[in-house]
Amino acid sequence: MVECILVLNAGSSSLKFSLFSQGDDADLVLTWRGQVEGMGTRSHFIASNAAGEVVAERRWPDDRPLDHEAATDVVLEWLSRHDGQALAGVGHRVVHGGTVYDRPVRIDGEAVRRLQDFIPLAPLHQPHNLSPIKAILARAPELPQVACFDTSFHRAQPEVAQSFALPPDITGRGVHRFGFHGLSYEYIAAALPGIDPRAAQGRTVVAHLGNGASMCAMRDCRSVASTMGFTALDGLPMGTRCGALDPGVILYLLDELHMSPREIEHLLYHRSGFLGVSGVSSDMRTLLASAEPGAARAVDLFVHRIGRELGSLAAALGGLDALVFTAGIGEHAAPIRERVCRDAAWLGVKLDAAANRAGGPRISTADSAVSVWVIPTNEELMIARHVRQLLA
Repeated sequence: MVECILVLNAGSSSLKFSLFSQGDDADLVLTWRGQVEGMGTRSHFIASNAAGEVVAERRWPDDRPLDHEAATDVVLEWLSRHDGQALAGVGHRVVHGGTVYDRPVRIDGEAVRRLQDFIPLAPLHQPHNLSPIKAILARAPELPQVACFDTSFHRAQPEVAQSFALPPDITGRGVHRFGFHGLSYEYIAAALPGIDPRAAQGRTVVAHLGNGASMCAMRDCRSVASTMGFTALDGLPMGTRCGALDPGVILYLLDELHMSPREIEHLLYHRSGFLGVSGVSSDMRTLLASAEPGAARAVDLFVHRIGRELGSLAAALGGLDALVFTAGIGEHAAPIRERVCRDAAWLGVKLDAAANRAGGPRISTADSAVSVWVIPTNEELMIARHVRQLLA
């Protein structure tokens, strides 16, 4: 019987899953994917096959919402009835590995205890990431589980790139730059040698542009610098997150507007970014289609900040050989890619407008000094590969 690997990605209000079958030599193959969304409110389960065709759906009434543990049970129970293949292990996306984990780890009770220590570093993500892990440990302790971290890929950065100019009694508590979206960057790094060997061996900036957005400078496919720092708030403006912010703004909100820490947290994570600037939407597709002045301001700010960060990351690399767009906006928003590339002409980028409209994969001209690519990311497959490797 072919064994399968289940990948779980738990967010604040959803639990996404992907099931991969594994052969002897071939890469892992997606079998099923889906999610339980609306947890805590109006829960909704949906599952699709590899072709994207919906094969199952279920809803719960408002007075019977699911939590993460119940959602985990729903997924496991559905797979047991519809897949009929042995489950070799489960891989989990975990946002924070702190300074302890620089690679995926097999989960046991001690690992869970250590990961709980990082909840203050990612309070809106880490508790939800850990819920399915604890649920499976309680129900099926013999089933191997692997935690894969969004921070691990950036642990290879030079110490100076991970440091804040703060006293040691603060930085010694783990307050430094971590960087996130590491599983996405790791997937691109694995794919790049087969697409552009020069980029893989040289200086590349990858722009992971989605509802959560960041950029990473890579040399020889290793992280050198990233736009996100201590938390996933830093760097680029995002769907509802503010991006880089003068720390003095926080002091102003505390002293002059008398906001509480929790009110500030809600503002920075949920009321800022595209939504806060535009007053229209957190969705880039909606903003690009809107005639509202606020929508245009949000798009302009996003493009401007990408250009600023691109220059900074190119400086960290000492030049630029390639630029890669990935994630939802990076893969699908041709107008954003066009504007970013036009602004990056000073770096040697020459855009092939027709190729960009077609979605690539290469969207730079043949004589462009910097090659530009659109490469779809696949964090779930990266996690499944880690599980297979670790369990082997």
